Amino acid sequence: MNDTATTAHRPLALLPLPDIAGFTHRWVDVNGVRLHAVEGGRPNGPAVVLLAGFPQTWWAWRTVMPGLALRFRVIAIDLPGQGHSDRPHGSYDTHTVASLVQSAVTELGVPKYWLVAHDIGAWVAFSWALNHAQLLHGVALLDAGIPGITLPDAVPLDPDRAWKTWHFAFHMVPDLPETLLTGRERDYVSWFLTAKALYPDTFDSAEIDHYAAAVAAEDGLRALLSYYRDAAESARKNHEALGRGRVTVPVLGVSASHGSIPDMAASLRPWADHTHGIVIPGAGHFIPDEQPEAIVDALTTFIERADTAK
Repeated sequence: MNDTATTAHRPLALLPLPDIAGFTHRWVDVNGVRLHAVEGGRPNGPAVVLLAGFPQTWWAWRTVMPGLALRFRVIAIDLPGQGHSDRPHGSYDTHTVASLVQSAVTELGVPKYWLVAHDIGAWVAFSWALNHAQLLHGVALLDAGIPGITLPDAVPLDPDRAWKTWHFAFHMVPDLPETLLTGRERDYVSWFLTAKALYPDTFDSAEIDHYAAAVAAEDGLRALLSYYRDAAESARKNHEALGRGRVTVPVLGVSASHGSIPDMAASLRPWADHTHGIVIPGAGHFIPDEQPEAIVDALTTFIERADTAK
């Protein structure tokens, strides 16, 4: 059943909150912003922090988290504007967001950790790695057009490629997306989840409802669009930080056989000292949903290899 109409603009506290066995919901207040996290796994294991992208929430990692939990302490966080986190006004440039969410991780009692991020989560994670390398063991970035880094300078006009990135320009237009999309959030979210996955039936109706309701609830659409509207500032701050030094922690660039960025590692190597790349077969843009076991294996190998190299 399509429940977006009944949840649109519902207060955030009334948004349904799904559970995963063995995991606990946590909330952290940082600088007046309340962020939502889901934690489980081995309390004394190496910590892995997960960030999702547009138009998803922490729930994007639901089939990855149990596999990681066998070896690691796992924390999935809703970025500002996502899921059950606040939708603050102000800047959504990735350096500002990274500092905010990093403070939340510290509040959760995690002194050092591995950072794993997809889509706009990877935008935030790249800036995080530039500014807070001392807190990171390493970072894995999944299929993301990071502003100023892996994002092409221009939207391609070739129809075979344009559909993958056209929304960047649309989301940057003031007011118009809200005018066209308010009340139609489910249609919009459904397009992304069906068009950008390799197989259009990857997401069932209930999953689409879940993500659409989160976008529609309590100013979520405005907040998520703000990441794109502040992308130029994110790119500027990325290059300003890179002027002081490259990314020094180990980086895993994860591409998909049918994703948006053909070679994440090649795109990241000019900016990072220790970059390794893999391509996940049988996947479109939403790699954690499409190939969760492959992601668990890739992340476990990356972490173990980096630990051995120390």
